[in-house]
Amino acid sequence: MRPPTRGRITRRDVLRYGAAGALGAGALAGLELPRAFGQAGRRGGTLRAALDTDPRNLDPHRSTLVPERQVFQNLYDKLVDTDENLKIVPMLAASWTISPDGTTYTFKLQPNVTFHDGTPFDAAAVVYNFDRMRDPKFPSARRSEIGPITSVIAADPSTVVVKLAQPYSPLLYVLTDRAGMMVSPTAAQKAGLDFALHPVGTGPFAFVEQVPQDHVILQRNPAYWTRGLPYLDRVIFRYLSDDGARVANLRSGDLEMVAVVPAPQIPQLTAEGRQPGSRFRLLEHGAFPWTGFWLNTTKPPFDNKALRQAFSAAIDRTAIAKVVLQGAAYPAYSFFPNGTPAYDPTWKIPPRDVALAREKLRTGGRATGFSCTLLTYEGQSNVSVAQAVQSMIGEVGIQSQIQILEAGALIDTLSRFEYQAGFAGWSGRPDPDFNVYPFMTKSGIPNFNFSGYVNSQVQDLLDAARVLQDMNQRARAYREVTKILADDMPYAWLSFTKEYKLVSDKVRGFIHVPDGMLRLRTVSLTS
Repeated sequence: MRPPTRGRITRRDVLRYGAAGALGAGALAGLELPRAFGQAGRRGGTLRAALDTDPRNLDPHRSTLVPERQVFQNLYDKLVDTDENLKIVPMLAASWTISPDGTTYTFKLQPNVTFHDGTPFDAAAVVYNFDRMRDPKFPSARRSEIGPITSVIAADPSTVVVKLAQPYSPLLYVLTDRAGMMVSPTAAQKAGLDFALHPVGTGPFAFVEQVPQDHVILQRNPAYWTRGLPYLDRVIFRYLSDDGARVANLRSGDLEMVAVVPAPQIPQLTAEGRQPGSRFRLLEHGAFPWTGFWLNTTKPPFDNKALRQAFSAAIDRTAIAKVVLQGAAYPAYSFFPNGTPAYDPTWKIPPRDVALAREKLRTGGRATGFSCTLLTYEGQSNVSVAQAVQSMIGEVGIQSQIQILEAGALIDTLSRFEYQAGFAGWSGRPDPDFNVYPFMTKSGIPNFNFSGYVNSQVQDLLDAARVLQDMNQRARAYREVTKILADDMPYAWLSFTKEYKLVSDKVRGFIHVPDGMLRLRTVSLTS
């Protein structure tokens, strides 16, 4: 933990840096990069990738942090995956069918797949994984994601039948992430809750070691079921919380990839990467993740709706996106990023309204303002956003101090509701459901719904959207939910951040998927 930040960004500073923000946005305009970076094929070598947060739990069924997902993409295979166009593609499930009523999914599994411990991957293994995630005695973070499932049956060694209580339109997309990752039943039963210390999957790379707060090492799986893959001998994920250190290490050749690129450096890195002879490229995708401040509705001061509304009204979201984040984000009004299926182009970003904020303070019985603590986590961009919000809310009478935590400690604090306002976001998912459902329903408490917010109307709308198969109908439900949340304000949306990867010119065969995950099974290195 670091001490509270004393410095503030004033509104005058925001305006003064407006020219720099405009330059940053202009430098990004028209950026065109290939979806696959180079051509793969050469065997051998070790790829070193930097993460901004330490992976704390390498059990996919218990995990809640983004950096863990980066490791998981290479340690575990999923039943299905998404490609660079976010379409669902086969993985451990070679094919599948869905019954006409949408309540039965039948998966045909890939043949001749084994876990890293040599045990077979088959239908019985799939049944075990679902039973594990659904077991009320197991501390599963996946339970709400697969809640509609009533049974999983092994029809034969290569066929799995999943039964649902009712249609559940997000299911396949849910299975492209941690709920679809298959762990070895033998290893999991032997290790119990210590499985994260010795994780075993079917992925292209197998676990070697983890040194907390330092690195995770994976090595090539020689028995991988996709012939010829992977190319790399080893992958080392290094934990570097300092933004500048990640970039400096890649520039010096001590890293080949940076998973999280600091927003203030985007314009410079974009220009530098385009120079002839540059040793790296900056890869970009449209905004997918969302960020904002969780407001704890279970205790003062933010158990008071009017005070939550005052907090939100004091924030200039456009200035944060364009100036503080240097154009590397869009201002946000909902949980649904620009261009995604549930996004409504008629939505308008609420302008900063100081008069409204002060009116809401009076309504909430705090006409002269109040004090609170803003939690954020390590990283130049995160602290800069918190400082900007601190300045903006301070102008209406909400005095705050900033406390900076390690990302895992922040999530723990949020999940225990031992906070007032906390800056944290979500890496985004292709299906709208998992960008909102666990965060705004009772089932998401405490792993995802950090505000403790419960609203029966929101619950009913989101439950209905899960049953509907037509995205236009689902989008109507999400629009209604957005209106309610914009008034209740359990979460103060700030921005949708664009997705960047910094990649050495030695890297070949990397496919940049919009979800931001480092899928490395097709990657190779030049000498």
